Amino acid sequence: MNGRVDAHHHVWSLARGDYGWLTPALAPIYRDFSLADMAPLAQAAGITTTVLVQAAPTLAETHYLLDVAAKSRGFVRGVVGWVDLAAADAVVTLESLAVDPLFKSVRPMLQDVPDVEWILRPQVRATLSQLPRLDIRFDALVKPAQLPALLVMLERNPDLDVVIDHGAKPDIATGEWQLWADLMRVAAQHRRVHCKLSGLATEAPTDWTVDILRPYVAHLIECFGPQRLMWGSDWPVVELGGGYTHWRSATMTLLSELSGRERDAVLGDNARRFYGLDDN
Repeated sequence: MNGRVDAHHHVWSLARGDYGWLTPALAPIYRDFSLADMAPLAQAAGITTTVLVQAAPTLAETHYLLDVAAKSRGFVRGVVGWVDLAAADAVVTLESLAVDPLFKSVRPMLQDVPDVEWILRPQVRATLSQLPRLDIRFDALVKPAQLPALLVMLERNPDLDVVIDHGAKPDIATGEWQLWADLMRVAAQHRRVHCKLSGLATEAPTDWTVDILRPYVAHLIECFGPQRLMWGSDWPVVELGGGYTHWRSATMTLLSELSGRERDAVLGDNARRFYGLDDN
């Protein structure tokens, strides 16, 4: 193992003006966040490599993140960007991004799209079919409502490498379970589909405990196994759910029954392999 990986975090600068979801109502995270802010948290957790993920549905932010990654001195080794997959020139845009070895994956913000079947539109389908050729993965930012359409997409694209972000964001605070659990079990039957162990803290009650998260994490481990799960902090969004350190500590407890090799897989090796982080 070559150090721990944070497979999912963000940085942002409010002055850029394209984070529509980020408002003063989210006071703990309504400020600029940089890699310098993250550095002490990552160091304490033994993180040596990260994947930087888009937080705005703009191509401009994708280029901003690639610039941040390029200046990170090897700390950020992968970027998950945004491209309008329904645009007529989407494939051309993706081809230009794929030239940069730091560009690893594309992530439409499906959870925010009113049409839960947007991913099945013909133009989007045509774009998705080109991702394997370009060695670009697909990050699925979905909630349970988008999972049925995602399952259809997976059937249509069996050669596409997909990772479901944040365990598909079950509403842990209200005890949402059966539909989410059933759909995730089906998704896991697609062997090219991985899942991020991230984002669960902000779906839980504000006073969440390890025991509240345990059945959800256990289900993801059962469905995907230790070889298709990857840990991410979802920093700085995780500051809305107890913070980086609290989530990291809870994760270590929840993974304690795995073997050392299995923990290494979840905490770094799987992300390196899935995103090709050592290929740069």
